[in-house]
Amino acid sequence: MKTRRLVLVGAGLFADVACEYFEAYTDYRVAGFAVERAHKDRDVLFDRPVVAFEDIETAFPPDQHHAFVAIVYTQMNRVRTRLMATVAAKGYALASFVSDRAFVAPSAQLGEHCFVFENNVIQSHVRLGDNVVLWSGNHIGHHASLDDNVFVSSHVVVSGSCRIGRNCFLGVNSAIGDGVTVAEDCWIGPGVTLTGDTKPRQIHRAPKGEIARADTHRFFKLER
Repeated sequence: MKTRRLVLVGAGLFADVACEYFEAYTDYRVAGFAVERAHKDRDVLFDRPVVAFEDIETAFPPDQHHAFVAIVYTQMNRVRTRLMATVAAKGYALASFVSDRAFVAPSAQLGEHCFVFENNVIQSHVRLGDNVVLWSGNHIGHHASLDDNVFVSSHVVVSGSCRIGRNCFLGVNSAIGDGVTVAEDCWIGPGVTLTGDTKPRQIHRAPKGEIARADTHRFFKLER
């Protein structure tokens, strides 16, 4: 039985997914969506109202609804962070989602307003700050710490005793070596392996895949 009502801030792809997950796997009933007026391009999504964020309190009173901001890493997570702070200031309780198909060690600590997808492994003595998103299939090693507003995409390895600073983004299949500190506001691109500490605001990119001179038909001796 659905016992709590939820408003999702955002109406993009993350909001689509969050709506399904909250409805299917929690006791929340998603009442509707809110989008900043300048970006509002529809009135209905999944048969639920989409209202201007500026009118959220009238449409979805904070004493009757919880809120989750379903925004990805836009502007180095600043948009999600700003909207989360705004709904909290308006009096909304902040929702979190942790998949029952994620492993979360008993000693791990998770902050407010987090979204943890399926197949994540969160090991012993890990600490997640507020407003952290772990997309599917990541490994967060023992004693690692992820500060507020971090976004981890998919199949990322954060080794033991690492620290990931505020507002960072970790791209698909990136790997952070044991004990490494990623300073705040860093962008770690897909496929990057870090074995040493970073400085704040750095962008790390993996080399582009080299295109071989031979095509697949020639290399594998396929008939043309």
